[in-house]
Amino acid sequence: MLSLKWCECSCADDSPKMISCQQKSKFLWIAVYVLVGFLVAEWSVGLWSRSLSLQADAGHILADVAALLISLLATIFAQQPVKSRATFGNQRLEVFAALINGFSLIAIANFIIWEAIHRWQNPEPILGLPMLFIAVLGLIVNIFSIKWLHPHTHNDLNLQGVFLHVIADTVSSVGVIIAALLIHIYHWWWADAAISLVVAVFIGLSALPLVKESLNIFLEYAPESIPPDQVEIFIKSFPNVLQVEKLHIWKINSNSVMLCANLTVECATIHERDRLLQKLQIHLQKTFGITEMTLQLSSYKSLSETSINPLLNQDLALMLSANQSRSNL
Repeated sequence: MLSLKWCECSCADDSPKMISCQQKSKFLWIAVYVLVGFLVAEWSVGLWSRSLSLQADAGHILADVAALLISLLATIFAQQPVKSRATFGNQRLEVFAALINGFSLIAIANFIIWEAIHRWQNPEPILGLPMLFIAVLGLIVNIFSIKWLHPHTHNDLNLQGVFLHVIADTVSSVGVIIAALLIHIYHWWWADAAISLVVAVFIGLSALPLVKESLNIFLEYAPESIPPDQVEIFIKSFPNVLQVEKLHIWKINSNSVMLCANLTVECATIHERDRLLQKLQIHLQKTFGITEMTLQLSSYKSLSETSINPLLNQDLALMLSANQSRSNL
């Protein structure tokens, strides 16, 4: 059998991505400045009032600042053009930053739980009013950050990690406000440890989906929204597609889905093959949101259907005759 193969790659334009990266860097820098200013205030009041929940929240904000700086570095490096061995660029650095953010949230949650258990066993008097004031201020800052970051977190795993940090901070601020009211009104010193424990559990649970998604991308799993078996059935539904082999679907980052596959097709002409290839690319992008794809099309024909030059026929006959003579000897 003869195999005639065509291969074509369809790639999305990256020009809008550069604008998005510049906007993202601006958002992250502003968030860093705001959080650093509030971090100093909350940590100082936490030490003064002897509130574990305030100190825990300040430690969480410190992790937020570190996460933002990691995200900024990842965003800057991800903007670098493709060169030498980095054929996909540095886009996965943003996923790596999201993974670090997720693990840091889990580490912070474990530390707060350990401190809360210790404080529960040994409660200390706490100043409720300073604790309440700084918690309300923190809530205002976090609500502003949520409103400002949320529109830009869609299809961006890196910013989703940062956004989860801010959400955890907001819940922590609400918890601190409740604890501060209970301490100031009823002198329930244990409320500080109890609220810290609840906030820590929330922080840890909120980080698990982020870690899972980041690991799925690193392990090159197919996205949950794009089952490979459904993609294969979809491709086979096109006329002239006989077989699908070596189908691979994976993600480079949170919004770049890749696909490659070998297709056995039955096309009479090159123009028919080109039309089929174009239809496949358009419908795969529209149906499954696949941004980049490489499809190799193979068409099989029998030797009897392929014309051979008479001179080649003579040469072939001579070769067969010579081989037969050698075998007789």
